[in-house]
Amino acid sequence: MEEAPSKDLKPHYHGHRDRLRDRLLERGGDSLADHEILEFLLFGAKPRGDTKPLAKALLAAFGSLSKVLTANPEALAKVPGMGKASIAALMIVPEAAARLAREEMNEAPVISGWDKLLDYCRITMAHEPVEQLRLLFLDKRNRVIADEVQQQGTIDHTPVYTREVVKRALELGAAALILVHNHPSGEPEPSPADIAMTEELRAAADKLGIAIHDHLVIGRAGHASFRAMGLL
Repeated sequence: MEEAPSKDLKPHYHGHRDRLRDRLLERGGDSLADHEILEFLLFGAKPRGDTKPLAKALLAAFGSLSKVLTANPEALAKVPGMGKASIAALMIVPEAAARLAREEMNEAPVISGWDKLLDYCRITMAHEPVEQLRLLFLDKRNRVIADEVQQQGTIDHTPVYTREVVKRALELGAAALILVHNHPSGEPEPSPADIAMTEELRAAADKLGIAIHDHLVIGRAGHASFRAMGLL
């Protein structure tokens, strides 16, 4: 007769969560592998059991930590073991990151905090599946007074209505604008349509004394600045 398993036998992952927490507190986030970061995020959604297999399954399904954290709920739900609580635990991360980046961007005039502006735009737009146009409205001291997504488009096109953009700038009393749109393809190279639209908007804004400081194109591969490229 086989011997009955001991009631004191503990699962192989016993103490794993405590060890991960201690490592984070003692050595910082750089000491954690990508799957361990996902494990941390899943701890709250799965208070018992081993989260490592699910964390590794997510990385295998999406290919990288950033792709896991920016995946849509429908895609996450296809991974076995991902319920509503686990999906919500991952979805809150990019939202928290965006709010942190927005606060840092708003602390100083954007012209003197350009890197923070770029960080914010990359966090909020680089992984969007469709094109969107974001407008940053600035006051006379180049501080952000409004941050709005003006249009959502398709995977390779966003309609831009010059009249609506200028009208909104006047409503807010904006002295300047920064245009930002993303390229879901990943490459930030401006298209001929992007250039033509920007020139049309610049001409309309100039007549009303509203400056267009820049038009940024955000892609997963980097960003392009119309100002730096001599297009503004």
